[in-house]
Amino acid sequence: MNKTGKTYDLVYIALGAVMIAVCSWISIPTAIPFTMQTFAVFAAVGILGGKRGTAAVLVYILMGAVGLPVFAGFTGGAGILLGTTGGYFMGFVFSALFMWGMERIFGKRQIVLLLSMIVGLCICYLFGTLWFMGVYMKTSGAVGIGAVLGWCVIPFIIPDLLKIGLAMIVSKRVSFYLGRQ
Repeated sequence: MNKTGKTYDLVYIALGAVMIAVCSWISIPTAIPFTMQTFAVFAAVGILGGKRGTAAVLVYILMGAVGLPVFAGFTGGAGILLGTTGGYFMGFVFSALFMWGMERIFGKRQIVLLLSMIVGLCICYLFGTLWFMGVYMKTSGAVGIGAVLGWCVIPFIIPDLLKIGLAMIVSKRVSFYLGRQ
């Protein structure tokens, strides 16, 4: 790859990470905030492709890990990643990796992207919920899986499916303009 291609990759990755950060600031505060992060993660991979999209997610998380206020509520730092919502960040990475794998195996068709986003959401829920449950039990005491699902998954299903729909629309439109149809 030539230097121009590498420069474009770096710029796209940086823009993807910034998009995720900005979307994390769009938030309705609750125990697990309703944000547009999920939309941005899926849109980043949908627009940039698996490799660059996954790199954008990793850059975003690293920016937050070093203390930049890129997470929901303009927060940052390792404490957020180790807190109750930390598993969702790991879920974002594994969602992006899964989407990248699906793209490599089945190509860049819209149905592949849609299905990979839906499964990616389930992966994010899995990591986030298990992490939340572990941290909560360590800091606050025993809690049942039903209660945790009621706090961390069920209220988010419909909004997250709407975010996937929006990410599909945005990914298709922006990819067209970037020449990635």
